[in-house]
Amino acid sequence: MGRVEGKVAISTGAASGLGEADARLLAAEGASVVMTDINTAAGEVIAGEIGAEFVQQDVSEEATWPMLVERVMDRHGRLNILVNNAAVLYNGTAPELADAEWDEMFAVNVSALFRTSRAALRHMLAAKSGVIVNLASESGLNGEPALGAYCATEGAVIQLTKSMALDHIRDGVRINALCPGETHTQMMDDILKQKGGDFDESLKDFARGIPMGRIADPAEVARCVLFLASEDASYVTGVNFPVDGGNDATGGVYP
Repeated sequence: MGRVEGKVAISTGAASGLGEADARLLAAEGASVVMTDINTAAGEVIAGEIGAEFVQQDVSEEATWPMLVERVMDRHGRLNILVNNAAVLYNGTAPELADAEWDEMFAVNVSALFRTSRAALRHMLAAKSGVIVNLASESGLNGEPALGAYCATEGAVIQLTKSMALDHIRDGVRINALCPGETHTQMMDDILKQKGGDFDESLKDFARGIPMGRIADPAEVARCVLFLASEDASYVTGVNFPVDGGNDATGGVYP
């Protein structure tokens, strides 16, 4: 029997990267997974491969969330797990970053996550049971050059997670944040391509700066999502779980 057998899960941003990885693993471990993403073509392909349901969604559109959760409740009668993966990232110092980029990062990374969680919580609280896993980032724990806005959004996710977990700690609902470090996703590839230079060497440079000496595979992060979503983590709530190859342990650049 899978570790989330019979559970109903929503996974946002699930058409690529970490969202795809955790949707695949949750489905493999027995959950009925509802995937959402703005990318319909990729989302439908993945959903077909894993036996999931795909719903096209722009998470920044507030009205979509109550409708999605109601759709899940109508079809399945319950919502056990919510994994908030959807995020965007723009590089830039304060003088370089456009207002539209700042606004989009907060709309997707923070406001959408709050509204998603609020819609799910209304049903989880009624059932006195549920799990929310928020994908934050090691960037929410430490500052990084030219990532001030992104760091601010991920720090907000971490603090929101802590507060919501305390709000509902005796209501049967657990809420935690996962803080991945450098992970080989399409987002990382896009960032490296924007910087220019030799792509393979850039990947090696990333790896050299990580105490473990390598970049994470999305499946490694997904296994931590599964842990937090399962009853294996029944006494875990309000945590910020670094999955970063030792980055947060260094207190600075690893030699």
